[in-house]
Amino acid sequence: MPHPTLALAMEEIPLEGTIALRTLARFVDLATDALGAAREEIDALNVYPVPDGDTGTNLHLTVSAARDALTAAREADAGREAALTALARGALLGARGNSGVVLSEMLGEVVRRIGRARADERGAVVMAEALERAADAAYAAVGTPVEGTMLSVARAAADAAVERASDPDARTGAVVTAAAAAARAALARTPEQLDVLARAGVVDAGGRGLCVLLDAAETASTGRRPPRPPRGPRIPVPVPTPVPATGPATGPATVPATVPATGPDDGDGDVPAAGADLHEDGPSYEVMYLLDAPAEAVPVLRERLAALGDSLVVVGGEGLWNVHVHVDDVGAAVEAGIEAGRPHRVRVTHFAEQVVTPRTPPGLDGGRAGRAVVAVAAGPGLDRLFADAGATVVRGGPGHQPSSAEVLAAITGCGASEVVVLANDVDAVRVARAAAEAAEADSGLRVAVIPTEAQVQGLAAMAVHEPGRSFDRDVVEMTATARHVRHGAITVATERAMTMAGPCAPGDVLGMVAGDYVVVGDDAHAVATDVLGRLLAGGGELVTVVVGDPAAAPPDLGERTAAWLAAEHPVVDVTVFDGGQDRYALMLAVE
Repeated sequence: MPHPTLALAMEEIPLEGTIALRTLARFVDLATDALGAAREEIDALNVYPVPDGDTGTNLHLTVSAARDALTAAREADAGREAALTALARGALLGARGNSGVVLSEMLGEVVRRIGRARADERGAVVMAEALERAADAAYAAVGTPVEGTMLSVARAAADAAVERASDPDARTGAVVTAAAAAARAALARTPEQLDVLARAGVVDAGGRGLCVLLDAAETASTGRRPPRPPRGPRIPVPVPTPVPATGPATGPATVPATVPATGPDDGDGDVPAAGADLHEDGPSYEVMYLLDAPAEAVPVLRERLAALGDSLVVVGGEGLWNVHVHVDDVGAAVEAGIEAGRPHRVRVTHFAEQVVTPRTPPGLDGGRAGRAVVAVAAGPGLDRLFADAGATVVRGGPGHQPSSAEVLAAITGCGASEVVVLANDVDAVRVARAAAEAAEADSGLRVAVIPTEAQVQGLAAMAVHEPGRSFDRDVVEMTATARHVRHGAITVATERAMTMAGPCAPGDVLGMVAGDYVVVGDDAHAVATDVLGRLLAGGGELVTVVVGDPAAAPPDLGERTAAWLAAEHPVVDVTVFDGGQDRYALMLAVE
């Protein structure tokens, strides 16, 4: 796609009035990347309510799901209200863990307040009220609110935002900046509020994640990057006895002798870590599920689950809820959901295994063995091609970008101990990497993402996949083959724009090479041959032509293109496939 001009980039920074949808899109992009970078740091800080080391991963996956849903809605030209609804629903469906579920409710409140904003309201007031409602919702969502957690950080940020917005001259960016600064200050105070943090010498992991999000919001709303949090003082932490690998947890998890109180790893080799007590009488399992149920059934469900365990969070609305609880009796927790409605996507985690059990070597994890490939496919024909080659398929493509949760489900559901993921799209690469990180952290799988940027690169990589090779060698061969593929595509312009090949108008045929527009024309066949000529200028032995959905591809375009190749390049082998992909009349590859 063409790079935006500086003027368009500056339009993303709101100065007054209604908060723009493009600003929210920029925020979730920045937040996803920032949480991805801070994921390991936040995971290492995770000691409350259970030291399961996954808070950063859960927050990252939750925001990534929200970003994916918003991106898909915008690509489908959904209106503002539908796009905001998609963002909130994406966060709800993709939420993982206690922190992720709470965050999904907070994001939902923020976008709902933004969606109800009137044209005559100041953006500063809208944002302040959004943050205030988000904090209120976070407290309401948790069965037993505890200070010194992300709840305290959220409340401090909201209070600062409201105070700053009371100035009639305050703008949206100033409100977000005040909220982010207050959150960082509140985070530093969390060890004073929660003994388990003080004993471990760390700040709250969920609160740190919320600070990362607010910092991303500050960048999205002002264009500035907040200062890097200072590295906190070192607090000596005695090295305790490790928890036994079998039986109930009876002591704290092992930690290094010193850990930083705040701030990320600065590269000197000291990685933040933490330990916390896991008592024999504490819940052994984390249970999560989505629940289809009427609102009137939720209060009873909360009572049932509160009696079974702790860390209870139930969020959602309009018939769909995300349920999280820590219990000993998994069956009873699920049965409570069945009595309330229809639970699905049930996920159970055994804390003792998650905290103390070493990662299982490939092939020894409860029956998992062998290697599988997960491929993102952009159309029904491409689905069949990848499936016939042995891949587990996830539907993707323009307007149908998969979520990290969908890719994660495919990775963990394929039954293999080693998994290769073919993203096959620029935007899907980030999603695939987030899912791969989660699969490795949660399931001990060995996962490699090959950053294929086009469907035809994925097909080429799939063709050389050999499960009999070592994992590393197979990944190297597939990656090298994909990189040697020169790829292009033919599409039709839907709006007036300036491209690298010149201006285009709706209905113009656009030719692309490696994602860049190189030709604008009025005849699909002529543009296709132009693109192929460019791709073959450096030589080539095999050309692959993938024909799109009939609505996108003129009749016989694939056959006419193959005939042109036979006449103009007779020594080149040509293969034509029916891919059925949307938007692209042809996808082209030269090997």
